[in-house]
Amino acid sequence: MMLDSTANWTFCEDFLPMSEVELRARARARELGLVVPSPGACRLLAVLAASLRASLAVEIGCSGGVSALAILSGMPEGGVLTSVDAEMEHLRAAKEAFTEAGVAASSTRLINSRPSEVLPRLADGAYDMVLLACDKAGYPDRLGDAMRLLRPGGLLAVDGALGLGRVPDPARRDPITVAVREVDRQIRDQESQISALVPSGDGLLLTIHP
Repeated sequence: MMLDSTANWTFCEDFLPMSEVELRARARARELGLVVPSPGACRLLAVLAASLRASLAVEIGCSGGVSALAILSGMPEGGVLTSVDAEMEHLRAAKEAFTEAGVAASSTRLINSRPSEVLPRLADGAYDMVLLACDKAGYPDRLGDAMRLLRPGGLLAVDGALGLGRVPDPARRDPITVAVREVDRQIRDQESQISALVPSGDGLLLTIHP
């Protein structure tokens, strides 16, 4: 018997309803032209943050608050999420989402700068969870920093790991697909890391820092 993968994917994505705050955050992100994690991917990020009891997390690339709200919902009281983005309007949208959600100002740190300039200044091995969700063409350049930030046992999540569905097609050789495919390969080939590629949204690649 053949499974209907599309129907299963749709059912999983819609399994839990989104709040009004989440819906408005997504609407603002769309207006800014942002590609954000799907509802299913966001629920998974929340579960992962909760299972890690992540008190310190970083997102590299801001989705207008969409992914941040998910991660924050799983973090314990007193946890802090650092969001790094070169576009101030993306961070403004995130701040608006945090205000609507009643997130304490002390729970977030918004840094308006290029990730390449900020990440080297963040502490090595200090973070429980890192989400890589910036410009996909820059994923290979950011991977080393993302892993360096994690404590042993910390989790890296790479959003969009299927490259808009193009990564599985070997004939696709555009720069973004090649970049995402390279990061997927680098993580897959690290035998010391426990990894999984999950088909939530456009793919969420998960790996545990050894």
